[in-house]
Amino acid sequence: MNITKNIHEWLFSLMPEATASIVEMVLIAIVYLLIFAVAGLYLVLLERRVAAWFQLRLGPNRVGYQGLLQTMADALKLVSKELTVTIKADKFLYNLAPYFVIVTALMALSLFPFSKEFQAFDINIGIFFLTSISSIGVIGILLAGWSSNNKFSLIGAMRSGVQTISYELSVGLSLLTMVVMTGSLQLSQIVEVQKSGWIIIQGHIPAIIAFCIYMIAGTAETNRAPFDLVEAESELGAGFHTEYSGMKFAYFFLAEFINMFIIAAIATTIFFGAYLSPFGITESIPLLGVFWFLAKTLVLIFLMMWFRWTFPRLRIDQLLVLEWKYLLPLNLMNLVLMALMVLLGLTIKF
Repeated sequence: MNITKNIHEWLFSLMPEATASIVEMVLIAIVYLLIFAVAGLYLVLLERRVAAWFQLRLGPNRVGYQGLLQTMADALKLVSKELTVTIKADKFLYNLAPYFVIVTALMALSLFPFSKEFQAFDINIGIFFLTSISSIGVIGILLAGWSSNNKFSLIGAMRSGVQTISYELSVGLSLLTMVVMTGSLQLSQIVEVQKSGWIIIQGHIPAIIAFCIYMIAGTAETNRAPFDLVEAESELGAGFHTEYSGMKFAYFFLAEFINMFIIAAIATTIFFGAYLSPFGITESIPLLGVFWFLAKTLVLIFLMMWFRWTFPRLRIDQLLVLEWKYLLPLNLMNLVLMALMVLLGLTIKF
């Protein structure tokens, strides 16, 4: 049953076309805001559980059954906290910065095909739009660091700028390698190509290399360990958001986990067939596509968490050497290899 089509027809039968369109857009926005909030809160809980598992601890286990409401309690605590600001801070930019990070993450979410019917915004430049909109988030971090009038915040913001600009190249080139193979930037078309087999299998060795580089660079893009120099606790306190409190701090905290979901969701869509079942196409069963999309994404999120609780933090020189001396040249060679394979028709077909 096509749920979205039925809701669309029902709204247009009740009210004028212009009003129905506005109501439809508001409903879609509310659904994505709920996804944003719930995913952010429970990814925090998952992070704590994974950390506890790796460190042989229990993790959250007090609020709610098995600690399931712990992050809800934390959110309520942050909502009730006083919003503070330093006297010499640039108040306009200081207050604006968190919304850059949140809005860009929310815009990126709208492009993902959670199932064949559940995709809010399907455009023919999908990958280009995703890479463009995700790069805007660093502006919020730079604004937060500079406007706080705090040297630790400024150092964290400058590190973020250097790190994001560097690793965006590897993220973009690894995705471009897949665009060369599929011949499309549109996410729905890339998923259609994978009905005969996931791209990571169809693309053979270049696709595997592109995936590995993407996951390393994507982890760096989210400023997570071992690439968390932006908010290195031992050096900078909390980095760029040192001076933030209450919900403004919560926005940055939530955005980090949503960005992790976005990086994993892009990998799921491009390399692992998005909502397509590994056991065959099951489009006839509603919500099964959503299950497969979220299951694959959660596996990749677990992989990113595994990185965090396994590797020590890199120094800034090691971080830049990894990108400019190793990942970028390897990515360029891999892109040429994929182009040659496509030209010679050597990509695997099922």
